[in-house]
Amino acid sequence: MKRKVLVLEDEENIRSFVVLNLKRAGYEIVQAGSGEEALEKYDENPDIAVAVLDVMLPGIDGYEVCRALRARGYGAGVIMLTARTQEADKVTGLMTGADDYVTKPFSVVELGARVDALYRRVSNNPFADEDIIISGPFKLNLRAREVQKNGVKIDLTQIEYGILKAFMQNIGKALSRDDLLEMVWGHHYVGELKIVDVNIRRLRIKIEDNPAAPQYIVTVRGYGYMWEA
Repeated sequence: MKRKVLVLEDEENIRSFVVLNLKRAGYEIVQAGSGEEALEKYDENPDIAVAVLDVMLPGIDGYEVCRALRARGYGAGVIMLTARTQEADKVTGLMTGADDYVTKPFSVVELGARVDALYRRVSNNPFADEDIIISGPFKLNLRAREVQKNGVKIDLTQIEYGILKAFMQNIGKALSRDDLLEMVWGHHYVGELKIVDVNIRRLRIKIEDNPAAPQYIVTVRGYGYMWEA
């Protein structure tokens, strides 16, 4: 996977600063100043590995861009940039398909670390041979990084896939939020544990027959989650 990052930010001075520092870190940058332009740039560059999206934009905002990217089949990483600090706004971003968020004002060092961590996550493919895990109606192909339920492919983001992989490699074992953060986001991640809960919620919507009464990803009260299938 190419080290290509989409940076969507309508404030040119902020965008230039972010672009400069990510270029110094070795990334190829695709820039956009509006949501509409970002979607055009993605259509021209479908090999983007990480998208950094500002939320507050005129016209199509960052949430809508994220939704549109996921609808186009984009499965790699998304980081939201937001000046909002309300918990509901963070959850909204994650539920639209984002993998992480950074609150303004932010340091370029922190943003660079988040981009690095997410890039490592989405570009990692350590399996050389075919490797299949079957649990209940689910089949996880580790080489193809594909999940099927009852023979039907489920479209997952890389983070969602990583969570499901962690569960299916630890069937019947309770995993704490810290365990999942380490296994999926990596030990370099410096964000909040809340991101685990939101991604679990999003994953349940995709794989559970009834997300309100989950059968496969069950909550271990006061600890974390466990896979039962």
